[in-house]
Amino acid sequence: MQRLTEAYRDARVELIDDTSRYVIMSDCHRGDGSKSDEFLKNKNTYTAAMDYYWKNGFTYVEAGDGDELWEHDFAHIIRANRAVWEQLMPFHRAGRMIRMWGNHDIVLKEPAYVREHLWTAKSRTTGEHKPFFNGLEPVEAVVFRHRETGQDVLLVHGHQGDFPNDQAWRFSRFMMRAFWRYAHAFGFHSPTSPVANADKRHKVERNYRKWIRQSGVALICGHTHRERFPRPNDTPYFNSGSCIYPSHITALEIADGTIALVRWRVDPNEDAILQVTRRVMAGPEPLSSFDLRHS
Repeated sequence: MQRLTEAYRDARVELIDDTSRYVIMSDCHRGDGSKSDEFLKNKNTYTAAMDYYWKNGFTYVEAGDGDELWEHDFAHIIRANRAVWEQLMPFHRAGRMIRMWGNHDIVLKEPAYVREHLWTAKSRTTGEHKPFFNGLEPVEAVVFRHRETGQDVLLVHGHQGDFPNDQAWRFSRFMMRAFWRYAHAFGFHSPTSPVANADKRHKVERNYRKWIRQSGVALICGHTHRERFPRPNDTPYFNSGSCIYPSHITALEIADGTIALVRWRVDPNEDAILQVTRRVMAGPEPLSSFDLRHS
């Protein structure tokens, strides 16, 4: 509860109105292209989605755990994901990208680390360091604040207050690198993760809802890998899901004064040709309907 309140207090504020467009994705867990790289199966789907969001004027918000830095070195992740960087670079250069950190890429909260690993990268052809995501400054939290109504919506990764993934992240990372990364390749997950532990996931989500009721602020998270969109009159807790489902990726879209949960996956068309498709799973609903100040 305290960690969420601290994140809200120190969050980057994005002023929005009914013409703003943001897409929120989390938990890409981009890896090194090896057998344990869960992002690999959805890489083409992800890049197709990014092309859509670029052409349709969205700002891309990556809400933590974008890169799997508990298992892999950044240099290997960069080499394995050239197509991804080609899609994300225009967002960054146009000022339409917000990078956040989660527990698996928590080292991005260190400015020196970001400057060393993300501001420049080695060229594939010359081996020289060239500008990469130059000037990128990742943040822990974002508040979407409506210019006219003053409504706030807090976005965090969701590991805040989850002890093994927040305060004890160094020990959890050590265990991942020493043991769980090898078990991970065969489908096993650490029991400290809310992804594999339903009781832990429900406990984390109960804490989210408790904070929402106490603060009166709608909350968007990732971390649990379970997409969520509140039902009518339910607590306004949203979850963007992840990009490592077996067959699809999910995202939350804030556009034209509304919010919606969408799914991207590869489907056959009427001619039996595979194509990447976008489907709205929930919403769109007006953001104003989740303003607890009027409840």
